[in-house]
Amino acid sequence: MFQPKFQNLAGKIVVITGGAGVLCSTLAKYIALQQTKIAILDLDEKAAKEVARGINAEGGNAIGIKADVLNRESLIEARHTLKKTFGPCDILINGAGGNHPKGTTTKTHLFPEDIGNDKELTTFFNLDAEGIQFVFNLNFIGTLLPTQIFAEDMIGKEGCCILNISSMNAYRPLTKIPAYSGAKAAVSNFTQWLAVHFAPVGIRVNALAPGFFLTEQNRTLLTQENGDLTPRGETILQHTPMNRFGEPEDLVGTTLWLVSDQSKFVTGVTIPIDGGFSAYSGV
Repeated sequence: MFQPKFQNLAGKIVVITGGAGVLCSTLAKYIALQQTKIAILDLDEKAAKEVARGINAEGGNAIGIKADVLNRESLIEARHTLKKTFGPCDILINGAGGNHPKGTTTKTHLFPEDIGNDKELTTFFNLDAEGIQFVFNLNFIGTLLPTQIFAEDMIGKEGCCILNISSMNAYRPLTKIPAYSGAKAAVSNFTQWLAVHFAPVGIRVNALAPGFFLTEQNRTLLTQENGDLTPRGETILQHTPMNRFGEPEDLVGTTLWLVSDQSKFVTGVTIPIDGGFSAYSGV
């Protein structure tokens, strides 16, 4: 299979948080083909090491490291392991994130008859504050803390960059998931802020905004056990001009471009990869 060659990536040390997930493990595999050294960071150490083994079996160079993106000491330890094994980080991909049921409403809209139905429904008025806090922490703080820990080693080196993972929710908030939509909007805003802040030291900061990709987190929301679409899945495809869900490989080209010197004058942007979802008004 033909792979684009991004020559300046050879030898670069890449850290990917949430690296054992469906999307980020795919990105890791393709980035490894550019002769990089990859550190797969994940809360699930076994899964992280499994992804690394797969990359190494294909001739790549990867390690799996257990890391909690919400725990500074855990990230410092991961940084120490990285530097001892490969050296300091050149490219950071902040891929850890997710939603939580306690930050989700039962219905897409609030109706008068829903008031007082607290035991049966989760409405806006009884959303769990701790659940919402968890979602904000995982997505926003889970982007900020790894950046604080790993970007410090990028100062004074050429060709260093950060790639955050935002979401289509940052552009157009989805019904039922206010916490996740708000948290990803914060990631997009932080990407712009950080791009300005880091510009004098030569670190570029950009983000991807994936549309709808089937992952382990959302598969049951979008598809039924028999493979048919759920009503929510049908609605999403009706609003996606390309009429399909994204595949992990759809993120690869843009990712390689953004982390390579082919985009060396690009910083502070969030690029939708969504099959046209953000362009379609619904009519």
